[in-house]
Amino acid sequence: MPIAAVPSRQELVDHLERTRIAGNVATPRDNNLDHYAKLADGDRYYWLGLELGDRWTDADAVLELMVERCGVVADPEHVAGHDTISAELTVDALDRAAVALRKAAESGSRVLLATGHPAGLLPVHQATALALQAAGCEVIGVPAGLYADNGDIRQVGGVAMVHRGGNLMHTHSPDPMREILDARARAGLQPPDLVFADHGWAGYAGQQGIDTVGFADCNDPALFVGEAEGRLLATVPLDDNVPPLHYAPMTAYLLAAAGLSD
Repeated sequence: MPIAAVPSRQELVDHLERTRIAGNVATPRDNNLDHYAKLADGDRYYWLGLELGDRWTDADAVLELMVERCGVVADPEHVAGHDTISAELTVDALDRAAVALRKAAESGSRVLLATGHPAGLLPVHQATALALQAAGCEVIGVPAGLYADNGDIRQVGGVAMVHRGGNLMHTHSPDPMREILDARARAGLQPPDLVFADHGWAGYAGQQGIDTVGFADCNDPALFVGEAEGRLLATVPLDDNVPPLHYAPMTAYLLAAAGLSD
């Protein structure tokens, strides 16, 4: 991902809306509502590694939460067409994420970075890994020979992902994070101090009580629920699969706010 100048808050808001990382996003409204209903119905696939019990069985309550924390359209009668993400809420969440990164850098923390969206978010995670390493953090290595989600777990540029058949895979599964944490426990190693991730990678870590920053699209409500319940430090709302170069200004803003810029 090309190095980007650090934008002001308003410049970043404008960029997020122009590139449809936020604003009028490509994720369809009917897909969003379907996922909210499935989370409420107890479909574990949509819990992203969190344990929600019977606390979120009302799809309308999930929609209300997503209006508040993601900025989707509030009208429950809006059931088709496009949906929205608030760019202001995206930047607010980036500011919360920056606090966590700054704390990690100041304490030389162990940080695990992972993504289930390698075609979109991988450069964001890789740039963050490099910045944390430069600040003296330990970016946790993932040993060879770990398998989950019908593939093996590989690390590229400090970021863990699932590999299958020569491809880095899109996955919502919490199993890869479970496998890494279990392997560390078996080896007598401490868990991460901070996880910086998305999808089930982030949800499972947060459920284990690990400080976690996550990224989530408007059709993935679980991580927003997790932040609302105190299991994640920050969940950043965004379209998680636009061309990677569009995330460069957002990454520059995040690292600058965390004090991790050169």
